[in-house]
Amino acid sequence: MTHASSTISPLPEKARIMIVDDHVIVRQGIAQLVNREPDLDVCCEAGDAESALAVLRSRTVDLAIVDISLPGTSGIELVKLLHQQQAELPVLMMSMHDEALYSDRAFRAGARGYVMKQEATEKLLMAIRKILNGGVYVSDRMQTVMVQRFLSSGMDQKVSFIDNLTDREFEILRMIGQGLSVSEIAAKLGRSVKTVEAHRANLREKLGLKRAAELARFATQWAERGN
Repeated sequence: MTHASSTISPLPEKARIMIVDDHVIVRQGIAQLVNREPDLDVCCEAGDAESALAVLRSRTVDLAIVDISLPGTSGIELVKLLHQQQAELPVLMMSMHDEALYSDRAFRAGARGYVMKQEATEKLLMAIRKILNGGVYVSDRMQTVMVQRFLSSGMDQKVSFIDNLTDREFEILRMIGQGLSVSEIAAKLGRSVKTVEAHRANLREKLGLKRAAELARFATQWAERGN
């Protein structure tokens, strides 16, 4: 007499999440939220771009959550570097900055979603799952903004001054708008003062501004509009 053997179905494998943020408390908060989900697991963390790239060389990750404002190499630049190292890795960009100003650049860099830190926690989980399923996450508010842009500009849409900036110039403009000095910007980016001054000169030229004070005033007004 034969007995039917019983089989135990294996538990579904959890999606492996990497968090890249320079604030330990933020990383811990996201990890606690994500790890409560039965299908998600924060497998690794990093505080800057260099550490994130090192982690990715030794571990397999299904999705990376990256803060846009990292010390040294910015989050947007890190997205590009991550894709060079692991082309298919989906990235969710997270930031305290207004998505209306920053999400376009994040998506052009290769991010698959953009979530503002002050949004409800369910939005983060929704974005993670949508991206893991092959989709792209854009908030309802940003979808409305994108439709309005299309309807108001049509096929004759002009490239704004922001689109003409390099990622480094974009980051420096943001820091100038926050009131940081040249030396403070250089320290945050891990670059020389001379290099930052060269970027600042390029910004003035692209924006048609003659003096550093004019650039500072413009950057402050732009930052206030976007935050």
